[in-house]
Amino acid sequence: MTTQQAASAGTDAITLEIVKNALGSIADEMALVVLRTAYSPIVRDSMDFSTAVFDRAGRVIAQGLTLPIHLGAFPAAMDNVVRRFGTAGKPGDIYIMNDPYTSGGMHLPDVYLIQPVFYEARIEGYVATIVHHADIGGMAPGSMAIGATEIYQEGLRIPLMKLSDAGAVNDALVTLLETNSRMPCQLRGDLRAQVASCKAGERGLVQLLDKYGTDGFGRLVEALHDYAERLTRQAIGTMPNGEYRYEDFIDGLGDTPVPIAFRVKVTVAGDTIRIDWTGTDAQVQGAINGPFATTQSVAYAAVRCAIGVDVPNCEGFSRPVQVYAESGSIVNPVEPAACAARGIIAYRMFDVLQGAFAQIVPDTIPALGEGGPSVVSISGRNPDGEGGARGGNWLITDGVLGSWGGGRNDGCEGIANPLGNLSNQPVELIEARLPLKITEYGFVTDSGGAGRQRGGLAMRRAYELRSDHALLGLRSDRRAHRPSGSHGGLSGSPSLNLLTRDGRSTLLPTMPSTVTALLKGDRFCHIAAGGAGHGDPLMRSPRAVREDLLDDRITEQMAREVYGVVLEGAGRDIDARRTAEVRERLQTLSGQERVGKQEALFLQSTGADAAAIGKL
Repeated sequence: MTTQQAASAGTDAITLEIVKNALGSIADEMALVVLRTAYSPIVRDSMDFSTAVFDRAGRVIAQGLTLPIHLGAFPAAMDNVVRRFGTAGKPGDIYIMNDPYTSGGMHLPDVYLIQPVFYEARIEGYVATIVHHADIGGMAPGSMAIGATEIYQEGLRIPLMKLSDAGAVNDALVTLLETNSRMPCQLRGDLRAQVASCKAGERGLVQLLDKYGTDGFGRLVEALHDYAERLTRQAIGTMPNGEYRYEDFIDGLGDTPVPIAFRVKVTVAGDTIRIDWTGTDAQVQGAINGPFATTQSVAYAAVRCAIGVDVPNCEGFSRPVQVYAESGSIVNPVEPAACAARGIIAYRMFDVLQGAFAQIVPDTIPALGEGGPSVVSISGRNPDGEGGARGGNWLITDGVLGSWGGGRNDGCEGIANPLGNLSNQPVELIEARLPLKITEYGFVTDSGGAGRQRGGLAMRRAYELRSDHALLGLRSDRRAHRPSGSHGGLSGSPSLNLLTRDGRSTLLPTMPSTVTALLKGDRFCHIAAGGAGHGDPLMRSPRAVREDLLDDRITEQMAREVYGVVLEGAGRDIDARRTAEVRERLQTLSGQERVGKQEALFLQSTGADAAAIGKL
């Protein structure tokens, strides 16, 4: 280490900020490499992946601007890597795994690639990517079969092992992965994107080691962990001490769903937070169980939202946060519980934590949003197939997102839930690649929960099949248990799954246990839940109500019957006298009566056949 390196390795605030941002830039560059080189739409277009950088002990020191749901996904995996391989790794090694029960994974489609970074013949750090692969095998296309009752049905389990040994790729393993995937070309391309991303991360980390030396860089990393911990403890210390509880539900699985309860107790004590899921329902015979790595990730993301401080994405942040869940519960299942569709419970846990933190920092937390992205999976086979191979498969795993609840401002639409920094897939690319036509894509009028600040409007997306046959899989929620309003705001609208064949529509369950067969010309429409409202709707500015009407966000009936605003004439002028009279009358209605009016108007706006919807 040179004198210049020693001088530049001080832990003053300016140097620490430079290193923090440099590490973040490395993780972001890794993310861009994945984004620009991946093959599958779920990675390239939906952006379902994450990247991270680690110190020599395997602790997170930076994470790319990708998925918050992966915030706690790396520590368990890295513990396994360090414990198994330690200092025995070699330059050119790359580790691979996806298994939740042996290796610290989250669910089988999420494949981890982890590369040790060598400097002066020693491991001085690691870089890693998580990519949601389009298909890893299993009983359903897309490897997220809701009806799976054990993990063995969900695809190929990869324990922690080497994908590359001293630079020599394990071709037998790659062949095994491709053989088990319905989309082998996409799998191969996405693996290569992950390898390229790790190589980019390695170059960036080596440049920092060149600049600061191993000892200097090590001191800066320790200071960064301590800085993140200090910021987090200071923010928690401003919160009122106490125990805060909240509960919510998933509608359930299959044709006759039974609600699944999620209960949390958040304890603030001085500068620490304990999140305890005791009382949450047991693991289920379905693919929605969430391994503990998911539970940790959700907890860290919720705490970051609540503290409202820009804390470095390193492991020091998590030191003041304790997470507990009973073994065998749906948020900490034991092998061989199925977990491929565990995303749905991650978003419900986030909602529950938002409800608890709303009691602690009420001015920070908005009302609940749509409950996480819905997942529509449509797959089939065609004569020309993938890569020109006759009889190949085609597949789309499409996330439909999203609508936030109202808070300081009205809820926003068309962006991902705070837990998942995902993207809606472009209509043009779907239609160009697949035998599908997107017949509807937009917002649903009258769907945002009414409030002083209204919830975001529900998203609608409809697919028409142009090939002879296909299979439809669904992961959705928030039909029976809608997003809850806050401070007197009304709940968001329910989600709907409508299959139309020969002009007749059928309402499908939120999470069918089996795939649904589609025929040419069938049309499937998914309407996600709308965001909930914040504050009494009768306190909403009549001017804001009028603007929503002019923007087609609400109908005139909604303005009058829920918000109590009377608009007249071609210019939709506000009648102040009649508005005051109607609002006075509406104040006598119960909250349930107001929700009933809002829901009736929402269902009218969907244009859905009343016989198909029945009684929700």
